[in-house]
Amino acid sequence: MHSDRDPIAAIATAPGRGGIGVVRVSGADLAPVIDGLLGPAAARLAPRRALYAAFLDAAGQPLDRGLALLFPAPRSYTGETVLELQGHGGPVVLGLLLARCLQAGAALGLRVAEPGEFTRRAFLNDRIDLAQAEAVADLIDAATAAAARSAARSLAGEFSAAVEALARELTELRTLIEATLDFPEEEIDFLQAADARGRLAALAAQQADIERRSHQGALLREGLNVVLVGAPNVGKSSLLNALAGEEVAIVTPIAGTTRDRIAQPIQVHGIPVNAIDTAGLRATDDEVEKLGIARALAEIERADVVLHLVDATAPVADEEVLAQVRARTAPGVPLLTVFNKIDLIGEKPRAQGERVWLSAKTGNGLDGLQEALLAAAGWERDTGAEDVFLARARHLQALAATREHLERAQALIEGGYAAAQLELFAEELRLAGAALGAITGAVTADDLLGQIFSRFCIGK
Repeated sequence: MHSDRDPIAAIATAPGRGGIGVVRVSGADLAPVIDGLLGPAAARLAPRRALYAAFLDAAGQPLDRGLALLFPAPRSYTGETVLELQGHGGPVVLGLLLARCLQAGAALGLRVAEPGEFTRRAFLNDRIDLAQAEAVADLIDAATAAAARSAARSLAGEFSAAVEALARELTELRTLIEATLDFPEEEIDFLQAADARGRLAALAAQQADIERRSHQGALLREGLNVVLVGAPNVGKSSLLNALAGEEVAIVTPIAGTTRDRIAQPIQVHGIPVNAIDTAGLRATDDEVEKLGIARALAEIERADVVLHLVDATAPVADEEVLAQVRARTAPGVPLLTVFNKIDLIGEKPRAQGERVWLSAKTGNGLDGLQEALLAAAGWERDTGAEDVFLARARHLQALAATREHLERAQALIEGGYAAAQLELFAEELRLAGAALGAITGAVTADDLLGQIFSRFCIGK
């Protein structure tokens, strides 16, 4: 079993060729590695100052030349002493450099880092909290500029600060409640004077704001799977091309041209969207087309939003297809009906509730579809990407649990302080705080840490 105290090393730059490549080493004592790699030049290595030097093999011959940077503990990314060697970005030379580090640090037990282990060390050594650690991965994986900016703010601690402020105020109110339990004859007057009910209402409003902003951030982080379905020749492929701004799907007048799913990542007002074109739904004896239709129906079941396209020139004839689509759409998943080809009948583009009229050919009405799409998914345009927290599913679950405990606490004092069971009231506040603590890692478990950091890249 590996220990969190083992010194670790890894290539910290992406695989492949590049102008610069970085090998990172972290541990309590890196003197043998520094001396082995830099030789006499090690005496000139000063904290947080770049040193240009040769990186030496076991025989003292240069493997490469580049910059060495030393970050002594605790003022480093991991909280341990960190050595970074910045050399040329070739996979062979970086592999040799990493092997040499492992050789020089063999007596220390230096080993190759596991995925995310540098960031895990930063969390364990209190350099960052768990939400900030996750923001590191989110920043690397960001699919849009808005998502990247939001991740950078979370990494800077904005999300954590909001959660910790709520947790502190919960603790203060809980402390107030528990203090009154020792003086039952004065508790009612004391709680009324302290406005415990008003403070609880304010905390509930504060929690609701964080949860709302987190739901918006989850859309920004995860994006949307939007599935285009309908009968053959209603314009699904044309709409995909219009949304993507390029010809990603073949369009012909021949029914059944699209026989397999075609996925295209796009952005809608900064929100990542995976638009999926599917085979036309109809009865057919063609075995290949049947396979395509089966895949289309499977995509509907996995969709976040379903766009059911209808030929505006013959909308009534599509009722059978609509029945198939509704049968496969999961509960709660928005289903928008899109009337395409309005240019052929002189209709004006518009959006009314869950119905949109447009022309994929001319592009008229695409803006209305984009607005309807984001509204159906729950995106609040007034919020703005600068005001959201890039949340994960576990964050939303913790915030939902916090809300439930606050609601129970409110119910306990609904009839007044005299009728309240204050021990249970204080316990609900404690549980609400514990749920919040799971977000930042104040309350966590080793198996959760393993799940989170295993998704990181090696070297980070």
